[in-house]
Amino acid sequence: MLALRLVRLIEAHAEPLARSLMLKVVADGRCTDYGNVPPGELQARVREIYRHLGEWLVNRGEEMLRNRYMEIGARRFHQGVSAAALTWAILAVKEQLIEFLESEGFVDDSVELVGEFELFRQVDSFFDRAVYYAICGYEQERAALQEQQLALSSA
Repeated sequence: MLALRLVRLIEAHAEPLARSLMLKVVADGRCTDYGNVPPGELQARVREIYRHLGEWLVNRGEEMLRNRYMEIGARRFHQGVSAAALTWAILAVKEQLIEFLESEGFVDDSVELVGEFELFRQVDSFFDRAVYYAICGYEQERAALQEQQLALSSA
């Protein structure tokens, strides 16, 4: 029950969390490549994660997760975002979410503690898979571009 309440709390705070993260990423020297991403796109992606977190965690649609993050990885490649900056930005979303959960947690007993721990475990797993699929999409696009360049140079 606590996990559901915390997910709903996250979803309710999606907008301010997304704005806050946008400022954090823009100011972080490890994410300078995100200057190539149109303003608001990053914020929209983060808002999407926070707003639909319950769906992502409960439905655990691996194919949907894979497709979404491979698409994001491919898009970031074409925007000139490095794989390192892409990874860092996704991890920054997770870090901010964990910090928010810790600050808002209202664990009163051991049963709720177990629920909170399970939510943290699910969130961690979600972001691990998101990073993996984003990098897969990124690498797939890089390989396709290299193939195109090789084909052009051979012609």
